[in-house]
Amino acid sequence: MRFSRDNFNAWCSILAGAMDALSAFSGMMLAVWLRFDSGLVPLLHETIPPRRMYVAAALVLAILQVVVFRVVGLYVRPQFGSFGDKVPKIVRGIGITLATALALSFVVRVEGWPPYSRTVALIAFAAILLLVSVIRFVLFRAERHWAKYSAHKRKVLIVGVDRLAVHVRDRLEGEYRLRSRVVGFLLPSAPAPGSPETTPDPAIAPGQLLGTADDLERIAERTGADEVILADLSVPRKRMADIFFHCERNLLTFRMVPDLYGILTTRIRVDQLADTPLLGIAPWPLERFWNRVLKRVEDILGALVGLVVSAPIVAIAAPFIKHSSPGPVFYSQIRCGIGGRPFTIYKLRTMPTDAEAASGPVWTTEDDARRTRVGAFLRRWNLDELPQFWNVLRGDMSLVGPRPERPHFVEQFKNDVGHYMTRHVSRPGITGWAQVNGMRGDTSIRDRVQHDLYYLENWSLSFDFKILLQTFLNRENAY
Repeated sequence: MRFSRDNFNAWCSILAGAMDALSAFSGMMLAVWLRFDSGLVPLLHETIPPRRMYVAAALVLAILQVVVFRVVGLYVRPQFGSFGDKVPKIVRGIGITLATALALSFVVRVEGWPPYSRTVALIAFAAILLLVSVIRFVLFRAERHWAKYSAHKRKVLIVGVDRLAVHVRDRLEGEYRLRSRVVGFLLPSAPAPGSPETTPDPAIAPGQLLGTADDLERIAERTGADEVILADLSVPRKRMADIFFHCERNLLTFRMVPDLYGILTTRIRVDQLADTPLLGIAPWPLERFWNRVLKRVEDILGALVGLVVSAPIVAIAAPFIKHSSPGPVFYSQIRCGIGGRPFTIYKLRTMPTDAEAASGPVWTTEDDARRTRVGAFLRRWNLDELPQFWNVLRGDMSLVGPRPERPHFVEQFKNDVGHYMTRHVSRPGITGWAQVNGMRGDTSIRDRVQHDLYYLENWSLSFDFKILLQTFLNRENAY
């Protein structure tokens, strides 16, 4: 029997809390210096307050910041995702901290102390945000480095030998912050006499298959395993319970992969119906009302800016498009939008009007002969997409989201590609996570769906901004 505690994540949280408190205290004192001592801000008729007044305020602010950051989830470890995903929480946490501190300053008054300066509060917000962001970024990278090279690694046994088990192994060992190493795979049970033997996935080396879950205690002792993950839910319920109680008796952490919906596992949640737990699917982030409001505001503002900025480009491109081949400047096409409902998408025309007369609907391919010379240039630089800002303003599309597809292809893929129709739970986008990762044109539909679902499961404004920025830098498969 092996039992150990790992405090790595706890120490990382404590270090982050200490640095957050120091940042809040230092940011406040820096704001006081800039306001009253630096000479950069005129004092006019103001009286310089006693320093102990702002030192006390800075100490209270430091404590408040740790409490608020704890509430908004900034000390949850291990950290996943990118640092950019944490920035909105940091901004919100600092805003709540300062608002709470200002409210306290009106309630708790010390005789002889003047009111706190609003200018100091504004400068403090900027200073604390800068300090916290820089220090948090350094800690974010340092935690990943420490986790990658730390001496203690959680040793994991995976019960299951199929593709899902291999996927779990790859994800565990690819995320360094989990500090996990798979020591082997186990068959859920020995094959019954006369039944065919289970064939492991080819990605599992022969030496990694250590036996069956019947020998879990002996194998766990020999490998020094800390954790068992059940990745094969085809096992009978009684067998699953046996594995769980076996782990409990030997103080092994037990987890299971609820692969009810393949790649949608990150949305699994448990609801309680009286004394009965119900396993289900959590709502998409964009199903929440205020998230939809924020995204729509983002779309309207972005579309207005996009239409103004793109108008001169469209005006310059128009005569070249007309000269390249007979036909209109703009090209319209029916695409499937939110809920699978059809809408008309607008683009700058890059091909002759009869490009699909003989072939019917087909993918655009690299060096596609149907493109005009002007069209090839427009596609290469994504300029043919500019009229879609009008679609965004109308509400047919979003700035960021899964790319809308033609009804012909939707009918083709919805039965052949798992989870394909799930892409239609949100408005389609001019750009998206799949597009900035090169998944456009004649590329794998399954890979696109995986990227689109990852976006929908992990949506945030910062994720949208990241994708928009990468859109200008990535032109892979733009043809």
